[in-house]
Amino acid sequence: VQLMESGGDLVEPGGSLRLSCVASGVTLSTQGTSWWRQAPGKALEWVSKMDSSGRSISYKSNVRGRFTMSRDDAKNVGFLQLNRVVSEDTAMYYCSAGEHLGQGTQVTVSS
Repeated sequence: VQLMESGGDLVEPGGSLRLSCVASGVTLSTQGTSWWRQAPGKALEWVSKMDSSGRSISYKSNVRGRFTMSRDDAKNVGFLQLNRVVSEDTAMYYCSAGEHLGQGTQVTVSS
């Protein structure tokens, strides 16, 4: 199983990014999937999750309304759209499927 995140970058406050999570060895539509993040010096924190059907999505309170989780089942890719980012969103972002966690992609919010 491999989960490969990409799309992280340096972005100004108020900007947007789309993170991708390409899965191999696991079919995302059969698993619950989640996004996590870890800021420097802080613990890993949950950001959002989607059930296997894709119909139930939930978000951490401080990203709800700004972040959107989605999935392309044909390509077996998950996405996290980040809008109106703030400095506190700076972190390494990871996707997970079942018990598997990717290597992460860095998001840095700075002017």
